[in-house]
Amino acid sequence: MIKTYFYNHEDNCMYHDVDLLNCSHLLNSSANLLWIDIYDCSESELQYIGDIFNFHPLALEDCLQEEESPRAKIDKYEGYHFFVFHALKYFEEAEEEDEISSIELDVFLGPNYIVTIHPIALSAVGKVARISLKDTQLMSRGPEYLLYKIVDNIVDDTFPIIDRLGVRIDDLEDNIFLIKGREITEEILTLKRTLILLRRVLIPQRHIFANISGRYSFFVNSDNVPYYLDLADNLNNILDTVNTYRDLVNSSTEIYYSVLSGRTSEIITLLTIISIIMMPLTVITGFFGMNVQLPGENHPRAASFILLGMSTLFLSMLGFFRYRKWI
Repeated sequence: MIKTYFYNHEDNCMYHDVDLLNCSHLLNSSANLLWIDIYDCSESELQYIGDIFNFHPLALEDCLQEEESPRAKIDKYEGYHFFVFHALKYFEEAEEEDEISSIELDVFLGPNYIVTIHPIALSAVGKVARISLKDTQLMSRGPEYLLYKIVDNIVDDTFPIIDRLGVRIDDLEDNIFLIKGREITEEILTLKRTLILLRRVLIPQRHIFANISGRYSFFVNSDNVPYYLDLADNLNNILDTVNTYRDLVNSSTEIYYSVLSGRTSEIITLLTIISIIMMPLTVITGFFGMNVQLPGENHPRAASFILLGMSTLFLSMLGFFRYRKWI
């Protein structure tokens, strides 16, 4: 599906669903801005847009490929830049798949046009589109500001995910001493996978917007520079939080296995003590249970004496273990 949004600087108006065959006329002024948003597109639709703007075949090929390992990037071509970003989709109750996944967003940024391509509808893009349907406040500031708003919405959508992960890590730390077994192990592994994906998505995106020697890897109007600085700062804050969460999960993992090891040691100690206590009692009962003539077996209180001796031995061994603080 292809949607178009056109800002005409001369009459300061927004137009929608414009005819792309008239694209050269729409972009005859550098102050105009054309935004083409494509999602769930076919190869033919993508090639149609590529022919209009003469996009490089390698960039179009990147738009069609599904990467297993998400990584943001920026490529410079003659007359435009090609970006790859990733939005995050979080579904905590997922059972058959990972609870967090990435959705690729490809962007072609030209001097007075921007093309966004994504496989499914993205809320970050939809928010900008809804505003652009009503007025010119976003598109009148140039293509790099429109790009900033889209990426800023992607970053803003990450904050609730970070907050929820923080709550889950707090619960994990509380439950380590209360819950044991498979449930804690699965939660630890799930959190680790989620944090790894977050770092894999966010670190390359931060590099794109990092301020290197006062310059950006693509042109940004001086009026829009503060917005990109704020965007880079938000990415840094999120990554700092993710790194902190990673350390907390690693620490929780070490504590959990220490607790598990301690519980196992207690169980082994208890079973060992029971075995040691039962060994002499087993020898005594086995001895007097032999089918041979034994001294004193005809005494009327023989069984009572044997039981008394066994009880005395049991209590003596139990008292010795407590004295040594083994139990």
